[in-house]
Amino acid sequence: MKCLYNGKLIIKGRLYEKKAILFDEKIIDIINEEEIHHISNLEKIDARGCYISPGFMDIHIHGYDGFDTMDATEEALETISRGIAGNGVTSFLPTTMSMPKENIIQALNTIRKIREKGTSGAEILGAHVEGPFINKKFHGAQKKEYIIPFDCDIINDYKDVISLMTIAPELEGALDFIKEVKRKSNIVLSMGHSAATFEEALEGIAYGICHVTHLFNAMSGLHHRNPGVVGAALTTNVSCEIIADEIHIHPDLFSVILKAKGLDGIVLVTDCMSAGGKEDGVYELGGQKVFVKDKEARLEDNTLAGSVLKLNHAIYNLYKRTNYSIPQLVQLVSINPARVLGLESVKGTLDIGKDADITVFDEKINILMTIGKGKIIYAI
Repeated sequence: MKCLYNGKLIIKGRLYEKKAILFDEKIIDIINEEEIHHISNLEKIDARGCYISPGFMDIHIHGYDGFDTMDATEEALETISRGIAGNGVTSFLPTTMSMPKENIIQALNTIRKIREKGTSGAEILGAHVEGPFINKKFHGAQKKEYIIPFDCDIINDYKDVISLMTIAPELEGALDFIKEVKRKSNIVLSMGHSAATFEEALEGIAYGICHVTHLFNAMSGLHHRNPGVVGAALTTNVSCEIIADEIHIHPDLFSVILKAKGLDGIVLVTDCMSAGGKEDGVYELGGQKVFVKDKEARLEDNTLAGSVLKLNHAIYNLYKRTNYSIPQLVQLVSINPARVLGLESVKGTLDIGKDADITVFDEKINILMTIGKGKIIYAI
């Protein structure tokens, strides 16, 4: 049995000091610190006065450290999982994008295989399929020629792998597709890369969409006479992703979004591509060149192409720009994404009996240690 002590435990948005957390693969107990001296055969881990938090979850990430989910290799997924563990991430959804259907199938097959096998870094929970059922008007960094009409084959064959799927609800066949997905699977449907009107967005939500992909980006914006997807996202109870790199969304909007949605309604994601963790240079995303400079990733036409954001930096960016505390903001990378995926009974908090997914970090959210299901997967 292991024990983390000499830290500040983050439990449901509040700090607890002079407490120790006991765990193996699961969290066993939280006790007063002085009690650990009376327990034999205990592996003690000193948190050095830092925060002890639920592990971070990234439910929208394409790649890291030179590799991409669409590489469809075990090496790619393993490298991504190890790399992001250094950012405090204990679990994630490798994210596909609009490419030829056979490429997406190959990526999903690889995700299925390595999820069953396990990784040495962050745990793979499933896949986030972003496209190809999106609107060409808001294709963003996804190639138009790979965007196709709705097709239920992917659902039928990969409902055990796909956890989250981004679609445009205004497209022909979308509502029937949503009904079929809800009938056949537990896949969470998200609205994104969408030109939907406010009314079309609300209809998609009524049919079963409950999440929004990278709010404000690649969607119809908020206008006082046409509230669009953004208006629907902000005025309903759907959860919303934000990419808090201070590039995708102006940082002065962070507080506005949090006030509109509340802490329960926001999930921080990175939308990171293969250049994450690497130096500036030329990389690739979905068969397109991406130029990375000064923390921005853009296509040749200057379109934003995902990010090189680290999830721990996303938390710190919100902390700097809002009046919320670190314990409050941790919710946006732990219990909130767990709820989106229906995993709140096993992940997302430091409750007894849940997976021992734990992240230890300092006041600037620099990661000291990452623990996945009781195993140290990163440490400095």
